[in-house]
Amino acid sequence: MSQMGSVAGGGGMRGGGMRGGGPGGGHGRSRISSGDPDAQRAANAEAPQIPHLLRRIAGLFVPHRRSISLTVVLVLIGAAVSVIPPLLTQQAFDRGLFPPGGRPDVPVLAVLVGGMIGLWILSAGIGVWQTYLTATVGNKVMGAMRMRLFGHLQRMELAFFTRTKTGVIQSRLQNDVGGVASVLNNTISSVLGNTVTVIAAVVAMLLLSWQMTLVAVVLLPLLVIAQRKVGKVRARIAAQTQESLSDMTSITQETLSVSGILLAKSFNQQRSEIHRYGDENRNQIGLQVRQQMSGQWFFAIVQIFLSIIPAVIYLVAAYLIEGGVPITAGTIVAFTTVQSRLLFPTVGLLRVVLDLQTSGALFARIFEYFDLEPAITDSATAKPVDERRVGHVAFDDVSFAYPDGEPDKPTLRGVSFELQPGQFAAFVGPSGAGKTTISYLVPRLYEATAGSVRFAGQDVRDIEHEDLMAHIGIVSQETYLFHSSIGDNLRYAKPDATDAELEQAARAANIHETIASFPDGYDTIVGERGYRLSGGEKQRIAIARVLLKDPPVLVLDEATSALDSISERIVQAALDTAARGRTTISIAHRLSTIRDADVVFVLDHGQIVEQGTHDELLALGGTYATLHEQQSDPVVAARG
Repeated sequence: MSQMGSVAGGGGMRGGGMRGGGPGGGHGRSRISSGDPDAQRAANAEAPQIPHLLRRIAGLFVPHRRSISLTVVLVLIGAAVSVIPPLLTQQAFDRGLFPPGGRPDVPVLAVLVGGMIGLWILSAGIGVWQTYLTATVGNKVMGAMRMRLFGHLQRMELAFFTRTKTGVIQSRLQNDVGGVASVLNNTISSVLGNTVTVIAAVVAMLLLSWQMTLVAVVLLPLLVIAQRKVGKVRARIAAQTQESLSDMTSITQETLSVSGILLAKSFNQQRSEIHRYGDENRNQIGLQVRQQMSGQWFFAIVQIFLSIIPAVIYLVAAYLIEGGVPITAGTIVAFTTVQSRLLFPTVGLLRVVLDLQTSGALFARIFEYFDLEPAITDSATAKPVDERRVGHVAFDDVSFAYPDGEPDKPTLRGVSFELQPGQFAAFVGPSGAGKTTISYLVPRLYEATAGSVRFAGQDVRDIEHEDLMAHIGIVSQETYLFHSSIGDNLRYAKPDATDAELEQAARAANIHETIASFPDGYDTIVGERGYRLSGGEKQRIAIARVLLKDPPVLVLDEATSALDSISERIVQAALDTAARGRTTISIAHRLSTIRDADVVFVLDHGQIVEQGTHDELLALGGTYATLHEQQSDPVVAARG
């Protein structure tokens, strides 16, 4: 992956890589951070349409059906138990505190109070158990999906990553998959628990007094209407807030990375970046304040409603008692207790459909990626590399156009050549001639549009891709190192490599003495993308990594073009060592690095226009000779 990462870095430009595009392009927004219902509905509407979505979602939960069944039972029991204490409260007042005899009946009251305490303890225990089960199921499903999605993305072709934002991919793995667990943990208990609570509460209220029940529920529709209206207002602000957050995240990613900081310092743009972030931050603050204030009057109404309903109930009860309806003090207390528990479960039920839609939208976005078919896969008849002909590489009338490029302007057109095992071949030519594309097609990072690429005498499409990659080592211009130790970066090629093997590879790459001079030696942390090392040091570590892999075919993609002359000589010596005894394909910018190549292929406009040795091509006086003359002339070279 280290080497592949550097290949990908160059492929974006040549492959027509876009800043957006691909499934889930744009900001990759999946959830509204404000939790506003209408804003969430708008986000859900953006989700892709996936056939048989419910069936596929259900399939994810089959391994956890026992836990889910037990959760359903616990939710039903817990919700039912939660409305019994108010009924016991009625009995505590009417039979314990204020019995017909006038004196409190302490034994009866003790039994009723003990029953209420027992029910509260039981309800709390059921709630903890239920939370554990839902959290376990939700997070296990989430973990399985995250692993499956990560594995699937690892199998996607290089072109997918050059056209899709890294942030969008991260959003799938983190926001969408993480949101699944959050929604699942709440939806089951919300659907069942609130339904049972509302039904049980209404039944209890009707049993206590159907007249007071009518008064208690008549104002609920007004609250529902108010909630929808304030939701629409908050939706517009929430969408703006989310866009602002996305912009702030983008600024952070661009400017606080090592490359971004280096760029800002190089052009003295730190103040500009601070102002840019400050402007967006002030915008975010204003939106957050508006979002907070937009719902305050609604919550004030809710608070007023919760406060006045008991008072209204008292007044209604007085009229009912005056009218001869037998209502006791215990009935009034129990009724107001149950009524106070009715509002929020009702509002919760209004969110049930939204929760289900949100869950479906999250799953849809995830399944959209699951349904992506890698463009490069093993055929049913794919075989391992033929070890008898390892090192043989050939192109047979190969043409290629990048997936996001213009089909009528292919990068390669009718390219044919053949390399024997151990041969050193260099590919040179003007920028954009198609040199690096050849280095992509040999390991089948891209598929040839026409013709065939052969490796060890076999078409690469008939070879198991993992086995093909096992026989190829890649060193590119942009070396990718993990934020880890030098030893860990080297062992990426061979996890079980011994310290002696690391040292041997490092010596061959002319980097051991440098590593040994560091205080921590091979345990030295290289920093993000290896920025604590010089370009030449990073490149030699990359070469050592390839040597540790010990592939029979080596691809060098302009591996020294970004280095100064001194570093170039050191790295070139390491490359010469690495190439010894291997079939080597060198994509060269500086012709001085390929003087001793067995054969040089000159590309121009996607075609091989010349081939031969360095001396033969100079004598020919064609494109190669012109390139050599340009690089030999200091003035022309400086302009280039």
